[in-house]
Amino acid sequence: MAQQAPQATPEVAPQGQAKAGEKSEGNKEPVTGEQSRPQNDRIFFALPNFLTVENASHVSPLTAGQKFKLVARSNFDRAEYPWIGLVALINQATDSDPTYGQGFRGYAKRYGTAFADSTISNFMTGAVFPSLLRQDPRYYQLGKGGFFRRAAHAASRVLVIRSDSGRREFNFSEIFGNAVAAGISNAYHPAPRTLTSNVRIWGTQIAWDAAAYELKEFWPDIRRRIHKP
Repeated sequence: MAQQAPQATPEVAPQGQAKAGEKSEGNKEPVTGEQSRPQNDRIFFALPNFLTVENASHVSPLTAGQKFKLVARSNFDRAEYPWIGLVALINQATDSDPTYGQGFRGYAKRYGTAFADSTISNFMTGAVFPSLLRQDPRYYQLGKGGFFRRAAHAASRVLVIRSDSGRREFNFSEIFGNAVAAGISNAYHPAPRTLTSNVRIWGTQIAWDAAAYELKEFWPDIRRRIHKP
């Protein structure tokens, strides 16, 4: 992974750049002071893209409360429900978890499972572990260089993350967060509940996140082309 997007506090700046008088992108020190408010950006004008930083090397760190607020804003956005519906439809077509059966009842079970998987994973990787480990859950767009360089940068974000202080670190939030989410899924996924099934769910969530990073990297370019006069 309806509500109106809440107005952001000055410290939240997923899309913002420094105002006049603040440190510019080229400086080594973090930007201080009020940040521009985040845009209500959506990938393909639908999927929420509130955790992306465009063309800014340094922004103010998020508090734990802001991390939870941004994840909740994205996870329960109106566009997430039809997106989960599409995922459930694909799972129905491929007959994942065959014990669910087919028909409306089988689809409803797959929808509930997909929504639970997405919600738990999003909160674990974007709020719970980033708050505990002081890591920044936002995606920082590279925005320059060739296609393959940028694609590699995006793919590597499942392993590399920024700390709240701006240092590059191993992405424990992504790896451990999805591992915990996969473990919790044993409570509602159908049997057999084995290590193999947990690893499959864990790997699937990481793969979805890797794909999302690619979209976050290149969507700003697509959006600018669409709006170009």
